[in-house]
Amino acid sequence: MEENLKEKLFNKKENGWKKLDIQEKDDIFAFSKEYMNFLNNAKTEREAIVEAKKMAEENGFKDISNFQTLNPGDKVYFINREKSMYLAIIGTEKIENGVHIIGSHIDSPRLDLKPNPIYEDGGFAYFKTHYYGGIKKYQWTTIPISIHGVIVKPNGEKVTISIGEDENDPIFTITDLLPHLAQEQMEKKLKNGIDGEDLNLLIGSIPYDVEKESDKVKLNILNILNQKYGITEADFLSSEIELVPAFKARSLGFDSSMVASYGQDDRVCAYTSLAAMMKLENVKSTAVCILSDKEEIGSMGNTGMESHMFDYFISELLNKTGENRPNLLDKVFCYSKMLSSDVDAGFDPIYASVSDKYNSGYLGHGIGLNKYTGARGKSGASDANAEYVAWVRNILEKNNIRYQISELGKVDVGGGGTIAYILANKGVDVIDCGVPVLSMHAPYEVTSKYDIYSAFKAYKAFWNE
Repeated sequence: MEENLKEKLFNKKENGWKKLDIQEKDDIFAFSKEYMNFLNNAKTEREAIVEAKKMAEENGFKDISNFQTLNPGDKVYFINREKSMYLAIIGTEKIENGVHIIGSHIDSPRLDLKPNPIYEDGGFAYFKTHYYGGIKKYQWTTIPISIHGVIVKPNGEKVTISIGEDENDPIFTITDLLPHLAQEQMEKKLKNGIDGEDLNLLIGSIPYDVEKESDKVKLNILNILNQKYGITEADFLSSEIELVPAFKARSLGFDSSMVASYGQDDRVCAYTSLAAMMKLENVKSTAVCILSDKEEIGSMGNTGMESHMFDYFISELLNKTGENRPNLLDKVFCYSKMLSSDVDAGFDPIYASVSDKYNSGYLGHGIGLNKYTGARGKSGASDANAEYVAWVRNILEKNNIRYQISELGKVDVGGGGTIAYILANKGVDVIDCGVPVLSMHAPYEVTSKYDIYSAFKAYKAFWNE
């Protein structure tokens, strides 16, 4: 009797790998393989947009500028400065009754080149960097690093750079002090062990073969770059060059149950939401997918969610469906629903002291919901109302999708944020809904393949509601 009562009343938290049939397991592993391919091809926000556009066009999406009018079933996208993207499938209901939005971000913590990056010292050539987003600086030393980005010349010519991913490419690294001489360094606090100004990328050591010139190694590197890409040192002034780990996405564990890769925060949610949208047909409420930039540094700028570019996109949908009228955009947002698809901190038993184990997200337990994020007393959080949480729960439960509702660590230990509050401020009902991650913001992050596939199913079910 007590067993039946516990079954009825307790919120059971079980590993999702249990009771999977062979077909479900095969589906999870096949989906994760495609996801890992995406990660390997999309290490920056620009590369993620290239991959997203390719997926969209292969599935019948067209640039919204190609449409004079929009009708139910039309599939459109809008790319903002090659670094953010919005997609939509027009539903049978009027847009003014609200849209269903899933929004993730495609930028990840990394190192950027400074505007004047190249210098020579002690017979070596280096690139000077400025880190982007929240990183542990010591994690970025002594690992293989690749170089990605664009250089734009004053005449408008754009040079695309990707060095270090192909097995035949050279790689680069940031050196660290040998332990034999690191007594003083080892006495420092961990956060001060490596200074931001010392995250300098080693890029060469052969001097140019001339007698009287100074900075011969720097000259040799610039000559190599000039011969290959037609650029000079001044061209770095108008560039966006990002340094990312050269690691490939790989299956993790003897059972291959996990994915290890750079950039899973938040490309795991970007890919799963994008893949889910590709499977949609004949939606009732217009389905909207956001791939945003700049979340890791506050969502500012004209490619971040704080800009009005998303408002412009929704206004264009209203214009081209013939619905628009003054102040209608505000109504659309007030009647819209959203999943802010960003990752959650997975419970790590090695670092259990920072987590409330009763309110943590666990790898392999399904999609993670965060009713609120923020820090301390929920500062900076969007706190989803109970009615909306229940509405989302209903979708997940009736579609037999395993989920968990959690918090990001113990109270007062830390905190974090997503783009949820930005859409909530517009009047949208929103809750964070993403994949739990171990080693978040590290050069190599870990997720569960079960959770990845659960996210795909959850996003698809949300849009089909």
